[in-house]
Amino acid sequence: MTAQQTFATLGRSTVPLIAAAIVVDLEVDPALVGVYLAIGSVAGFVTTMGCGGFILRYGALRMTQVGMLGLGIGLAVTTAGWLPLFALGAFVGGLGQALSTPSSSHLLGRLSPRHLAPLVFSLKQTGVPAGLMLAGIVAPALVAAGGWRLALLVIAGLCLLTVAALQPLRARFDTDRNPAQPLSPADIRANVAGVLRDPALRTMCVAMFSVVGLQSLFTGFFVLYLVRGLGYDLERAGLVFAIAVAVAVPARIGWGWLASRLVKPATLLSLLGVAMAAAATLAAVIDPAWPTWAAAVIATAFSVTAVSWHGVLLAEVARLSPSGRIGATTGAVLAFGDAGSLVLPLLFSAALSLTGGYAGGFLIGAALALGVGVTGLWRRVSRGA
Repeated sequence: MTAQQTFATLGRSTVPLIAAAIVVDLEVDPALVGVYLAIGSVAGFVTTMGCGGFILRYGALRMTQVGMLGLGIGLAVTTAGWLPLFALGAFVGGLGQALSTPSSSHLLGRLSPRHLAPLVFSLKQTGVPAGLMLAGIVAPALVAAGGWRLALLVIAGLCLLTVAALQPLRARFDTDRNPAQPLSPADIRANVAGVLRDPALRTMCVAMFSVVGLQSLFTGFFVLYLVRGLGYDLERAGLVFAIAVAVAVPARIGWGWLASRLVKPATLLSLLGVAMAAAATLAAVIDPAWPTWAAAVIATAFSVTAVSWHGVLLAEVARLSPSGRIGATTGAVLAFGDAGSLVLPLLFSAALSLTGGYAGGFLIGAALALGVGVTGLWRRVSRGA
């Protein structure tokens, strides 16, 4: 599950990370990166809202394979360089990539010891920073070696290899699939209604919207910000990004250990909301004259907070889920995250178009994360928890 999460993240993040090269080659507005991200988020929203029944019917491993196949196809079609195909690729890839987390949550929620779930989920979610780190290093290098089309084709091929690599594991891990599980739009309404009725899960939905939205700004715009806004070359910007997300790997494990041993997950998530808001604010004020190490430190703080909370939150969602419905509940909560990754990049792009600068978009994301963090801490204090 860690491996498939790594390659799913690599595939999803490649286009934004090499967007500077694509923008120059195709002579398009950089704000279209936000549109690409938003289309993928719409697709992800569709997937996470409706994937629960498919996971129960076909199994978590099979749906993971379907997702990686869709992601690879979505990357391959964009190499034509035609903007409508970028839109199609974003949608197909978004449909596929969004299957990764609910499928793996269903599998791990069934197999993990409950008291170690935050740590186990955090270990699995290290695939996200690992994938981002790979993308930050490999994608710019492939662009330098043969152009952005080569980069997309190579990474699409890796997605397809992942499909094949998972096949021998299916018989072992998809033992709970139910071929008679009905597939109905009513299941989507029931999943959403279920999470919104539960106050704790409703809080997770609000948190997911805000923190996924802020993460999407970091993964979707930070390299573009360094290149177009601060004058870095693509490989230097990719290195800064890769350094930052590399630190998120031990950070995720550390947050998972804390939530399993010392700090209640809800309290830790609130503290992380405040911290990621501070990091996003610092990112907004980076000056081009600052040394590279200063930008790397700020990017690392951004990554350690905004790209490192997943295992804690997903384990909490799994704990709160009805028995046998972890995949469906996780998908419903993740749909709010997809909504955040739809809305915030569009707001970022609007701010970029209106002001010509990148600071406003990061500050919008910071404000939402700060609201979640402060509200959560206030509730914990008022309840004496």
